[in-house]
Amino acid sequence: MPRRKKEQAMEAKKVVRIPRPKDGQVTRSQLNELVAAAQEVRRQAYAPYSRFLVGSAILASDGSIYRGCNVENSSYGLSSCAERNAVHAMIAAGQRRLVAVAVVTQSTPPSPPCGTCRQVLSEFAPDAVIVLVNTRGDREQTTLGKIFPKSFGPDY
Repeated sequence: MPRRKKEQAMEAKKVVRIPRPKDGQVTRSQLNELVAAAQEVRRQAYAPYSRFLVGSAILASDGSIYRGCNVENSSYGLSSCAERNAVHAMIAAGQRRLVAVAVVTQSTPPSPPCGTCRQVLSEFAPDAVIVLVNTRGDREQTTLGKIFPKSFGPDY
């Protein structure tokens, strides 16, 4: 593997810690860190079929940032979305609560998580802040509750 590519891969695996969100409130600075992490990991996406590269970063309640990118497979149903890969990294690290998610794509307007990812994210924070960004710099902020109301959960 060429040195630059290897350095990027190592950087993508790194868990970054920023100040812990206070009372579940996320600052603009924390969201900017989260977006930067999602932009960075998007470069590692494997999307030879759709060419739709996605990077996602999750801010856990302890201030850790976990990253994920989409990974496609020739058997399309076996592909895995960036948001779910970031959740899996968070769970593997022992965290169970997220407070914010950033998703970076090339689409205009910025693309929100798919329905499957919304359901997975809601398992760990039905009220999470969601930041959607595209490669042109367009940015939208919403919440998971707004884009996925009445999600299925343990209350049912």
